Order: sequence, then structure tokens, then C-alpha cells
Amino acid sequence: MVIPIPEPTPNTRAHPYRGLSVQEVDIPLTEHAILSHLDGREVYRRTDFLALRNGSATALVEVRKASTGPLFAPVVAARVISGPDRTAWVHEPDLDVGNATALAGAAVPGADTTVVLGRFEHVNFIYHPEPIRVRVTEVVPPEPPKLLAQARQAVEFDEDLPPVQLVLDAVRVEDLAATHPCESYLLPCRGSGVDLGGASVAYLDTRPAERADWLLIGCERSVQFHRHFYGDEPARVDLCPRARAATSGGASLTLTKCCLLERGLEVDEDTAVVPWGANLDEVREGLRKLLL
Repeated sequence: MVIPIPEPTPNTRAHPYRGLSVQEVDIPLTEHAILSHLDGREVYRRTDFLALRNGSATALVEVRKASTGPLFAPVVAARVISGPDRTAWVHEPDLDVGNATALAGAAVPGADTTVVLGRFEHVNFIYHPEPIRVRVTEVVPPEPPKLLAQARQAVEFDEDLPPVQLVLDAVRVEDLAATHPCESYLLPCRGSGVDLGGASVAYLDTRPAERADWLLIGCERSVQFHRHFYGDEPARVDLCPRARAATSGGASLTLTKCCLLERGLEVDEDTAVVPWGANLDEVREGLRKLLL
């Protein structure tokens, strides 16, 4: 059988997962026996991969059909992606096999391919999982920070995304205060629940009646509010996660937020910026712009 099918790339999976067909066979799962078995054999027009099972042994095969028009068409090319010695079969009844990050999390170390029988008895596989690292730059507390929690939600349900590894890059208010000791601090809002020890703390969103000799731990928007409230600009330590993301290294892809962006999304080649009050759709779209 002619095999014009290229080698699979890391993170290869059936997408959608109906592209994988599981078939019980009574042939030895050698490359020669598999290719002979499949030569001219009919498969469903949506089938791109076969998980062939002989007892507890599994082999994964990619196929090409003569046509995708008829309901069934003969196989005209096939490649054995991994034989039984390099293919693991696992049963994870709560796992969504349509989700690449979930598949990567279930992958068996040392196996080229892991085939997963998951939720609703659906099956999919992942070949050489290599989750893509995305740095999430966000202010802490609260912890976990909202943007990271939203990104996790988006990754858990978006079946188009490749495997993702979300890595928190925390802008910690306590650390900023510790490196800039002061008797009085002004923070953007009370919602963070930050503890700065014995220092006096005021919150800009409550619009304190009197201007104090405080150090503002805040961003450009906080400075604008302060200027409007009190007619001047205070001493400040910047906590803008977008500014931090622009100056710190470590990850090629970054998801962050900025309160100067009031709605929508801004993306350059390696950074997606969402509004401070971003909704889940905006966070999801940011990840999709970075990864797809």
C-alpha cells in the first residue's frame, strides 16, 4: 500500500473526536498485518484514524479514503502511527475526550500515543502531547486571581484549543508594598482583601474624604481617578499587569488585562489583553487568538 501520509506532529488528535473509530480485530498488530488488513477496506467517510484493538493491545493508524462523498469509501493509504508497544489505552470515565488539554493530562508517560475511553464512552487519542505554555499575568490577591480562573474555564470547554499549560505570573500587592515601605497606602479597591500589616490602608473606590500622604499602589487609571478626586498625582508604584507583561520574559505567549481597555480585546503576536472586567467570551477569544 502506498503511504503518502506525513508523520504526525505533537498534539495530534482526532478533531472532532468522531474522526477516530475503534475496531476490534483478530490480526496481529504488526505494521505489515495492519496495512494488509486495511488495504481497500471500507471505512466511514468521517473516519481519519483507527484504534485497532486485539485483546488488550492497541495500535493507532491514520487512513486516507478514496473519497469523502459516499457514506463509506475504501482506504487508499494508511500509516501506523504507533504499534501496541507504543500505544497506551486508559479509561477515564469523567474525562471529556474532545478537550485536548484533558487528553494531555491523561497521557501515559513513555507512550507515543494514549487512547482514552472517557465520558459517555467516547474515545479519542493524543500523540506526543506538548502543552503550549501561556503565561497569565494578573494581580494577586484575590487568589486564585479571576483572570486565571476564567482562562481555566475557557480551556476546559473549548474543544478547538490545543493542549494548554496556564502559568500564573502574579503581580503581588504585598510584594510591591514590602519593597516600597510606607506608613499609608492607597489601593484601587477594597475587593482584593490585601493585608499590609500595620500600615494605614485607604481605598480609592471609596473616595476618601481627605487626601492623605499615601503611596498609591495602582495603575494609570487609578492615577486618573486620583487626579479627578484630589487635583494632583500621588507617589505611585505601578501594578499594571499589562505593563509587567510587556517588560518581563519567560513565556512566548501571554494573557493579561488592563483597565484602560474598557471593552473588547487587543492582541499582538504574542500577547492578548482583555479588559479588567473581562467576561468569559473575551478571555476565551484572547486564548484563541494566541493559540489558533
